[in-house]
Amino acid sequence: MSARDWIDKDFYGDLGVSSDASADEIKKAYRKLARELHPDANPGDAKAEARFKSVSQAYGVLSDAEKRKQYDEARRLFGSGGFRPGGGFGGGTSTFDLGDLFGGAQGAGGAGAGGLGDLLGGLFGGRGRASAASTNRARRGDDVETDVRIDFVEAVKGATVPLRLSSPSTCGTCGGNGARPGTTPRTCPTCKGAGLVSRNQGAFAFSEPCPDCRGKGKIIDDPCPECGGEGVSTKVRTLTVRIPAGVDDGQRIRLAGQGEPGRNGGPNGDLFVRVHVAPHAVFGRSGDDLTVTVPVTFPELALGTTLTVPTLDSRVNVKVHPGTASGRILRVRGKGIERRDGRKGDLLVTLQVAVPARLDGKAEEALRAYAEATADHDPRAELDELLGKGDA
Repeated sequence: MSARDWIDKDFYGDLGVSSDASADEIKKAYRKLARELHPDANPGDAKAEARFKSVSQAYGVLSDAEKRKQYDEARRLFGSGGFRPGGGFGGGTSTFDLGDLFGGAQGAGGAGAGGLGDLLGGLFGGRGRASAASTNRARRGDDVETDVRIDFVEAVKGATVPLRLSSPSTCGTCGGNGARPGTTPRTCPTCKGAGLVSRNQGAFAFSEPCPDCRGKGKIIDDPCPECGGEGVSTKVRTLTVRIPAGVDDGQRIRLAGQGEPGRNGGPNGDLFVRVHVAPHAVFGRSGDDLTVTVPVTFPELALGTTLTVPTLDSRVNVKVHPGTASGRILRVRGKGIERRDGRKGDLLVTLQVAVPARLDGKAEEALRAYAEATADHDPRAELDELLGKGDA
């Protein structure tokens, strides 16, 4: 993509957000559009697929803080009638050498455009000053993010899950060179493979992407029938992803080299899998500890007992001492989530008194007898004493 094409893109408009949108708003908008426009949800819909690619490209820039900063700065400098690559400022007659702006020419001090060249070079696929040589240099592919949902037990113990992706991949027919099998791209005769051409306008010279090869430096006479000469095609692929034991909800797993293919021989980007863990009906989680709430009766707490409580694997016995209060948390060592170093968290058992909704005659009679026997004990005496001190 040329400098002109990139600056003319409205990435914020593609995602339907304002230019001051937060990172979370941008991510939320992208995920919503990606679900609606995904090729799997719109089979055979070329418009939806093209829109999906535009939305993905916009998110690739705006989700990266540095790229977004560079994009915003370039639009501020060159947008809305400002300087355009290959032209002057706002319809005036002044012209400038793009070599100076992009860092290709040396200034009086021999340093060229400096920061501006660095900014534009970073935005248009490079770091530092752009040149004819950098136009065709190898570029790393973009990173890709997807989501996977697993249940609570799989998150604790680890799992291997299949992952189906529809994303750009190196074309399998042409191997990424864009030419029909049996043919090869040829060096562009206009730019001699540089990707840039120069033209004079008055006393100034301009460098811009070659119109014949679109800045690629090569011409494909017989394009690949699968990718249309792009070297990249959208494919559905299935990967097997190993979810490590102890993964937490919202955690990302990185699969190196499984993202979008690189350009001009550059390395592939990475795939980031965000894990969503379904809640468990019985157990909860606190860091590396498992939590469970166990109903108990008042006599069990008052007199003491031994409870049998569940774990993810089996059951364990827990000693409840006489006089234990409701809400007390008992710790069972080593029955939690295994850490990376091999150690395990604990099982935290919360004791909660279960109050019966109804009592039969004997139970009610016994409970009233208990109430009479303990009438001298006021469980709120300490509270009243504290309130009294406060009033004083």
